Amino acid sequence: MNKTLDILKNRRSYRDFDEKHDLTKDELQEILDAARQAPSWMNGQFYSIIVIQDKKLREQLVNWNPGNPHILKSSIFLLFVGDLYRTKMVSEAHESVYSIDESIEPIILATTDAALALENAVIAVESLGLGSVVVGSIRKHGKEISKLLELPEYTFPLFGLSIGKPIVEMEVKPRLPEAAVVHYDRYKPYTYTLIEQYNQIMEEFGEARETKHWSRKFSDFFASEPTMLTDRLLKLQHLLK
Repeated sequence: MNKTLDILKNRRSYRDFDEKHDLTKDELQEILDAARQAPSWMNGQFYSIIVIQDKKLREQLVNWNPGNPHILKSSIFLLFVGDLYRTKMVSEAHESVYSIDESIEPIILATTDAALALENAVIAVESLGLGSVVVGSIRKHGKEISKLLELPEYTFPLFGLSIGKPIVEMEVKPRLPEAAVVHYDRYKPYTYTLIEQYNQIMEEFGEARETKHWSRKFSDFFASEPTMLTDRLLKLQHLLK
């Protein structure tokens, strides 16, 4: 197996970092360069990356995300933002209509581009012998974060990435059975048994932070009342009507 495949297949999330470890400027630049070279629809690059170094800013993020203290304790925290403000500038320069809120398509484009950049950053981090963890819960405080970081209209915070030197070794987490995820030529129906098997696999894996079976966790998640926080933020940022 070549080094790249080895990194991809053995990636795991780290949440405990050496608080005294600093990334070098070169390491940070390598990560950012790798992220920016990710695939992008029509080369639109509908995202921005905010490198958050200021401890006070990170402390505030942890106040909003108390379950993610690594935002502060990691060496660096990157915030990935869906960015459609840049193309608003383009439309204004060409004196064209910017009907960005007529469809959800631009939001999908920006989210996808940001996610691809994020994954490139994750793999770059691993290749440098460091660790990371993706933080999606920042969306719960998207409005507050937008104000804190002075994000312009037509932008929206999507997810963060804590990066540092791990101090606790983590195991590679099992994924769903391939037959439940990978299909050839057409979607192939499969039995619920595969999900039940995965529940058992995850129970045996024994991750302390998982208190429910995989199926129960997502059954409860999608049964709960939606918060609509992201919807309201997108409307506030002029991205949805």
